[in-house]
Amino acid sequence: MKIDIDALRQIEREKSIDFLTVVEAFETAMASAYKRSPNSTADEARVTVDRTTGEVTLYAQELDDEGNIVSEWREEPKDFGRIVAQTAKQVLLQRLREAEREATYGEYVGREGDIVSGTISQQGNVTLVELGRTEALLPYAEQIPNERLDHGAHTRAVVIEVRKQQRGAQIVASRTHPALVVGLFALEVPEIEEGIVEIKGIAREAGHRTKVAVMSNNADVDPVGACVGPGGQRARAVQKELHSEESERIDIVRWADEPEQLVGNALSPAKVTNVYLYPDDGTAMVVVPDYQLSLAIGREGQNARLAARLTGWRIDIKSETQFAEEQKAFQDAFEAGLIDEYGNPLSDEGEAAIQAAFESAEATRRSALEDEEDDVTSAEPEAGPTDLPVSGAPAGGLTPESAATATSEPDADPVVDGDAAPDDAGDPESASDTTEGSTA
Repeated sequence: MKIDIDALRQIEREKSIDFLTVVEAFETAMASAYKRSPNSTADEARVTVDRTTGEVTLYAQELDDEGNIVSEWREEPKDFGRIVAQTAKQVLLQRLREAEREATYGEYVGREGDIVSGTISQQGNVTLVELGRTEALLPYAEQIPNERLDHGAHTRAVVIEVRKQQRGAQIVASRTHPALVVGLFALEVPEIEEGIVEIKGIAREAGHRTKVAVMSNNADVDPVGACVGPGGQRARAVQKELHSEESERIDIVRWADEPEQLVGNALSPAKVTNVYLYPDDGTAMVVVPDYQLSLAIGREGQNARLAARLTGWRIDIKSETQFAEEQKAFQDAFEAGLIDEYGNPLSDEGEAAIQAAFESAEATRRSALEDEEDDVTSAEPEAGPTDLPVSGAPAGGLTPESAATATSEPDADPVVDGDAAPDDAGDPESASDTTEGSTA
């Protein structure tokens, strides 16, 4: 008996399954069919297929009570009948499906952090991304808030997990993970792919606002300008892939090794006067001009919160007037002998003086924000590391301060470092032009 080797080769091409696996699946199916045939007198069977000629050889086996082979002889496979042939077909298809699932798992395992593209498939309450021969699960928690995913629409997502299950691999994808933004920038910015520009940190609140810190390994290449692109084209292309051109604002800031400079840059587009670090408790006190206080805090505290996540520092923001009043009150208390040089009260009167200084400064802050909805002056990092090995990240993954998420100002385009703003940068209030940021 012979089989058509070309037919097995065709299955190999169609299913992307190794040829030897296809042959072994056929051998298993033939052995199973023989054992079910009415002419079978053997306890077991073994089938071999010549990989070149397609010659099929069947060996029947007799087993003892312990399952050991007592004798083996060659038989000619024939007269299987319709039912037995159908059984062989089912076994073959089952083996091929198992092999296909194993191949899928082998293809995607270790690809966490990779960007995949496909079409949306809505199956009841489950959203899938069709990736050709396989599909990825897009859980509701990994979907951008208020994003409409229409059945059949093209989308991109980042692989965050590959699970091996009984019925094969399950690929879990995300559109909210910061690694998606990193990967999209790597696709849009050749300098990132070439290793000239690195994304050193990212903090994101999907659908609202993202801060990206970048640096250049070439003094002649401006990292912010490279990521923004001519007229903001590259950054807008990323926004378009997020389906959030008008809602997810992207702030691209310059990375700095000095914490003071980094904190100042991270609060862009607000202008920063001074940054004072307190390493013992991981706090950075930032002083900004009075008219920049609301901008530095951001809507619902988003700008300060994302800056804290990006830098890993707890950020306290004070206006220049508030800071000056605090300093004057403390200086007066020190000169009166109520507090020591470190600001510690020396008496009940000194403690009352400190309290009065804080209350006065708080009144100043509230006055500066009286027309604003926000009432936030400090932000905690509250972020874990972006642990996916995404393209465009430095060796070892992103830095610990490169984690996750916040809320944003809609109808705004990418905010960039002021030195790197394109020539046609528009008014900061315009939603159609790239707005101008600042450095500390």
